Amino acid sequence: MQKITSIKIKTLFTLIALFIFNGCVSSGSYYVLSQAPQPAVTYTNKSRIIGVEKVTVPEYLYKREIAVAKTSSQISLLSGAVWGEDLNAGLTQRLISFLQKKFHQPSVYAYPWGLDREATVKVNVNITRFIAQGDRVYLDADWEVTHISTKRRKTGLFSTTVPTKSDAANIVSAMDKAFGVLEEEVAQGVKSF
Repeated sequence: MQKITSIKIKTLFTLIALFIFNGCVSSGSYYVLSQAPQPAVTYTNKSRIIGVEKVTVPEYLYKREIAVAKTSSQISLLSGAVWGEDLNAGLTQRLISFLQKKFHQPSVYAYPWGLDREATVKVNVNITRFIAQGDRVYLDADWEVTHISTKRRKTGLFSTTVPTKSDAANIVSAMDKAFGVLEEEVAQGVKSF
């Protein structure tokens, strides 16, 4: 019995040492895209509730390391450059914050939610490509804005490129600018309701 306890204690100390060592070795630069910019142009509140579904992203963005495309069919991960958040959740929160600022209203929420009031307008964004390749960042997406009660829809296909350098900080900055252009286009779609 004492031998089993001794093995458990040694295993526990080994695990603790590994966690400490891993924390020291894996420290790198962490990046986020979830800070919504202040819009240059804003719109008046139409007393509506906007629901934003989770922004979907390609599978390669679920990795913690920042991915870059070497070719149209090969990606690599930047060493020491790590996302500080899950991009789908971070971009969803960023879009919510941007729409709150854009329309001067706090009634923008993640959709669906368990509130008593139903959303007036629902926003759905699906990112199909969001990656640096060569000296550009590419962002391709489709979006849809639906008026809940009338079922009227407005949809759009979106594509933009932003120049970048090959280091992680510049790539993230270019991704930030590209997503900002997408946010503006989605806001135009919301404004039409």
